[in-house]
Amino acid sequence: MELTQEKMERHLQRLKPLLTGCSLEVARKGQEALGLLLSRSCRSRVHTESLPDYPVPCCRILPADREPVGTILYLHGGGYTCGGLDYAKGFGSVLAAATGAAVYCPAYRLAPEYPFPAALEDALAAYRALPERPVLCGESAGGGLIYAVCRSLLDSGSQPPLGFIAISPWTDLTASGASYKENLEKDPSMTPERLGFFASCYTDDPQNPLASPLLGNLEGFPPSLIFVGGNEVMLDDSRSLHKKLLSSGCQSTLEIAPGLWHGYVLYCLKERQCDLEAIAAFAAERFGQKKFPDF
Repeated sequence: MELTQEKMERHLQRLKPLLTGCSLEVARKGQEALGLLLSRSCRSRVHTESLPDYPVPCCRILPADREPVGTILYLHGGGYTCGGLDYAKGFGSVLAAATGAAVYCPAYRLAPEYPFPAALEDALAAYRALPERPVLCGESAGGGLIYAVCRSLLDSGSQPPLGFIAISPWTDLTASGASYKENLEKDPSMTPERLGFFASCYTDDPQNPLASPLLGNLEGFPPSLIFVGGNEVMLDDSRSLHKKLLSSGCQSTLEIAPGLWHGYVLYCLKERQCDLEAIAAFAAERFGQKKFPDF
């Protein structure tokens, strides 16, 4: 699937008014459709296994032409209110094809039916059932959730993941960053109002560090690779996270893509293949490989 930045941005601009005011039912159907589209783009390069005995609904996606080189736990986005297995399989398939890893894609419980801490509890259960320490990957809400998982693990005396791949992570449900106003007219895919709705569905305490990891203790975290679009209203969620990780003594790399939008990496844009290559290289390094798989 070859999408260009210009074509995708036009499409998002047309959809923005509909997405901003649509019901959760419509948003959930749209997100599942996107996941199926991404899955089809990688169909020949991966195969998917169901995991009926896993503690949460989950599938495992494996590279089709090699033994897995490591394990990735992928926590999908969707404002904690949208996304299921079909959606998670989408970028999970991209990750397996790009990195050569076994990618586990749990479908955690969604708000408002199951508010905080249900998503965190399910993510922790999925993590603890893995056969080895993984790299954690997540976008948007899933990007915040991977850091909440790590904090919970460290606080309980458990080993942390090998690293983080965070794509437009939603790390501050209080929306305190200046970018929420500065990028209001630039962002073609997200609005502060929509994020406020998602946050209210998920928790009545957005300052809880396990809901907003940016507000918590980040010491002891493994290396992070963070991607964010330069036009996102949530840009400061990533910039502030990166800055706080560094000040906490952690390794962090931040990639700000000029002119791009929330979660842009998921669309595998023709102009941004470098991001998937960076993800593959980061995963290979965290898995202890000398070189990363050919993308």
